[in-house]
Amino acid sequence: MSDDFKLFICVQCGFEYDEAKGWPEDGIAPGTRWDDIPEDWSCPDCGAAKTDFEMVEIARS
Repeated sequence: MSDDFKLFICVQCGFEYDEAKGWPEDGIAPGTRWDDIPEDWSCPDCGAAKTDFEMVEIARS
């Protein structure tokens, strides 16, 4: 289902980016898909590159 938001975790530090919540502190609005985040965006906690994140399958009720 295309409405399913995904969770991405930084493999360096464990920071979680939830598409449903976005990251307003960096100007990323709630509902922003991972693919729509700029390629030069980095982890707010450790500075790791976007490529250092992995998608995690989660169930939402």
